[in-house]
Amino acid sequence: MTLELPENEDVRYIYEQVDTHTDWFHDSLCMIASENLVSPLARQLQVSDFTDRYAEGLPGKRYYNGNIYVDKVETRVEALAKKLFRAPEADVRPISGTTANISAFFAFIEPGDLYFAPHLNDGAHISSAKFGAGGLRGGREMTYVWDKELMNIDVDATRKLLLEHRPKLCLFGRSVFLFPAPLRELQDTLQEIGCHVWYDGAHVLGLIAGGKFQDPLREGAHVVTGSTHKTLPGPQGGVIIGNPRDEDQWKAVRRRVFPGTHSSHHLMTMAAKGIAFAEHIEFGAAYADQVIRNARALAQALHERGFDVLGEQHGFTRSHAMVLDVSAQGGGAPCALDLETANIITNKNLIPDDPGTAMRPSGLRLGSQELTRIGMKESHMDEVAEFFKRVLIDKEDPLKVKEDVREFKKDFRTIHYCFTPGVEAYKKWRLV
Repeated sequence: MTLELPENEDVRYIYEQVDTHTDWFHDSLCMIASENLVSPLARQLQVSDFTDRYAEGLPGKRYYNGNIYVDKVETRVEALAKKLFRAPEADVRPISGTTANISAFFAFIEPGDLYFAPHLNDGAHISSAKFGAGGLRGGREMTYVWDKELMNIDVDATRKLLLEHRPKLCLFGRSVFLFPAPLRELQDTLQEIGCHVWYDGAHVLGLIAGGKFQDPLREGAHVVTGSTHKTLPGPQGGVIIGNPRDEDQWKAVRRRVFPGTHSSHHLMTMAAKGIAFAEHIEFGAAYADQVIRNARALAQALHERGFDVLGEQHGFTRSHAMVLDVSAQGGGAPCALDLETANIITNKNLIPDDPGTAMRPSGLRLGSQELTRIGMKESHMDEVAEFFKRVLIDKEDPLKVKEDVREFKKDFRTIHYCFTPGVEAYKKWRLV
């Protein structure tokens, strides 16, 4: 069915802006570390009748009628999540990684309880900060000791702090996630203090599922929260998987998802998650491997061109993410703007011991997952790095670089690692 746009000025304006955005990204190198491209099959489910329905509760225990087929789908999607992550438990209802995190905070701590998490400057997600979900729950935060050369937690110093303060919850995981968290190294200490162990795998969930990063459920985490649209290339949403220490711990998580922090979840997204899980079971190992190969190749190419790429001691990264200290090039905010003008989409980011602020930080955060999704390999990362050099070091006119980026991008516009390879990634998916 084709729908005609009405003459309404507001409707036309909104459609025009979305179309213009789509055309722009069609010609851009999209390198935000928290984004990806959903597959065509998963995208189709997001415009089904599920979009209009409610399903409070769990399959077979709904507060609404009309959920016969919703229950069948959700049960299958949950089974796929368990299979993908080799997990005994899964909850596919969270509507984002952050709402999954909010649910975990409400499950694991009470107001006044102490929890440990990374510092924001060391790559933590805002939900663990005092002004985020952890603080709003009333928790008291302490941060792990950080080794900025290793870009990871200082195990020995952190072990001493844990034994001294004995927190109720230890949260691992970051938004700048270059290397595996030291779960194994701290496991004896975590067991000794008897805390909840929670791993926020939002950024690296697809790498974990692909078997290429670390395996937190086998390394001591009781619960893993995550986003379903970053290195796991599905619809924008969240998931919680678990290997709980007891039944009560998982029941607490389920109750905080519903009725604690969600009413009805987004049924169309839940269904699309199932397609993404099925595709990742099939293609996830190859995809995760190539994502990491591309990230390491790009980090090396940027380093060779004079950029200060963090994490050099361990090969810059073992994930999809890279972090640059661009203070010598003017700082993260102006560098991100210049790159954007050249059709290279990145984001400014705090780095360890950053003298700047969140809006004027010293760093840039990059991700290789979307470039990989559209078919790029290690050899293409050298060309991508050269674009960065031309804009940020050579100070070439970004508008001139933009034309070369558009030409380069022409060969990379279809989606890979899915059941429908080759379909246009930036197609205007609308019924008009």
